[in-house]
Amino acid sequence: MALFLFRYLALWVALAFGVLAPYFALQGGGSIFWWLVAAIAWGFCALGIHDLTQTHHAILRNYPIIGHLRYLFEDLRPAIRQYFFENDTDEAPFSRASRSLVYQRAKQEIDKRPFGTQLNVYDEQYEWINHSLAPSTIADTNFRLTIGGPACTQPVSLSVLNISAMSFGALSANAVLALNEGAKLGGFAHDTGEGGISSYHRQPGGDLIWNIGSGYFGCRDEQGRFSKSHFVANALLPQVKMIEIKLSQGAKPGHGGILPGSKVTAEIAAARGVNIGEDCNSPSAHSEFDSPVGLLHFVQRLRTLSGGKPLGFKLCIGHAWEWFAIAKAMVKTGITPDFIVVDGSEGGTGAAPIEFVDHVGTPLREAIRLVHNTLVGLNLRDRIKIGASGKIVSAFDMARTFALGADWCNSARAFMFAIGCIQAQQCHTGRCPTGVATQDPERQRALVPLDKAPRVAHFHQNTLHALAELLQASGLQHPKDLTTTHIACRTVDNHVSLLSTLYPGITPGSLLAGDLQRPVFQVGWPMANAESFAPLSSLDTLIAH
Repeated sequence: MALFLFRYLALWVALAFGVLAPYFALQGGGSIFWWLVAAIAWGFCALGIHDLTQTHHAILRNYPIIGHLRYLFEDLRPAIRQYFFENDTDEAPFSRASRSLVYQRAKQEIDKRPFGTQLNVYDEQYEWINHSLAPSTIADTNFRLTIGGPACTQPVSLSVLNISAMSFGALSANAVLALNEGAKLGGFAHDTGEGGISSYHRQPGGDLIWNIGSGYFGCRDEQGRFSKSHFVANALLPQVKMIEIKLSQGAKPGHGGILPGSKVTAEIAAARGVNIGEDCNSPSAHSEFDSPVGLLHFVQRLRTLSGGKPLGFKLCIGHAWEWFAIAKAMVKTGITPDFIVVDGSEGGTGAAPIEFVDHVGTPLREAIRLVHNTLVGLNLRDRIKIGASGKIVSAFDMARTFALGADWCNSARAFMFAIGCIQAQQCHTGRCPTGVATQDPERQRALVPLDKAPRVAHFHQNTLHALAELLQASGLQHPKDLTTTHIACRTVDNHVSLLSTLYPGITPGSLLAGDLQRPVFQVGWPMANAESFAPLSSLDTLIAH
């Protein structure tokens, strides 16, 4: 009740003055001052009513009248910050410059900048893409690729930029509606997250990548184990284009989750296949397999049950030998996934322990290069497509990721910005001020899907256009043409290196031949066991020998 009164306090005050001011004016013999106060109060009342009924600004619907202060301060903030606080590139996890780029592209506003770069081009880790004196011309900026290996009978045409995994429950119903409708408008895919396929995913009809986590939400029985019948019912939906087994996520790899029963509404329960009001556990490990070979047999089983749709898995790289064990299992069984999504440790989530956020998991650049090199070394790279996610916002973020070995990119927080997220970092509290990451009906009503969905499509379209401009400047035709020789980086002592030096590749088939060309393979490859995630020998033993 107190929160309700606070949110509408300005409107109550305006109404009070609108009623009392005429009374004081009449008591004072028609005092012009009180009539002026009354006019101002009535004006604020009209503004408050307009704020409550308009559909364009979520903050104003939740905070009538007083919400305008946010936009006032937003306009004044650049000047205030310039003289008293940080610059546009200092904020974290996403700088104001990055967020503004998304807002501008989502709203079809000018995304150009005058007066040169704000970055220090002589700082360590500064990166750039090398341009060509023979630029290319690209007619079609809707870059796509085909997902589907030899065992896939229903290959899919996929955009090189898609919405990364975010569950209904973490996101509001209106946020899911806006994202899926935007994906439909823009012709790209929407990953459901491990929370299952809700009615809000289905209603707009946008393409879905069904994410299946260790809780098997949407395909589980009453004991929480995998259910074949429930899986088939969802997997055969025409809207479901690809199916992704989630092994781990970048923001909290190796950590299970729990949704308290108090938050398990009827809609969430229906999507996840759980009981209303009961705690919803997401274990840290799968129960359907406990070995690399078991994982691949599960991949094959689900691909068959789905009618041959593209089947893959998503993981954040931890122990290198565990990833190598999966790779060895591919060789041993002959079973390969159609795709692998690599999630960097810089990925986001609604809530995670701070130690996991800051210090667990491999960052995207090292992870994507390791997965790419491993598949090259086993002559499997042409059979398996690689997706990548982890703080990807701009076209340059995408270009660098493609250069390191990815075939496509997923982005979560950038698309959240596109539907109104202001990085308030209240996702875990349920008090999201823009209605994106909350189940509060009053808060999420501020987000109007019909208004936000086109912004999702616009951000996608304009980002791919920017990517095309980078490719043209480099003399290339498609993101697949990017390699580590196209991106340069300033390193320590002011040295300049290509990514090919910092992230070297390996010779095709070298791992099959026993040629372990890089230290990570020399240490981790002998430890990997296709039959178990446990290492064959300890790291200390290998180092000693």
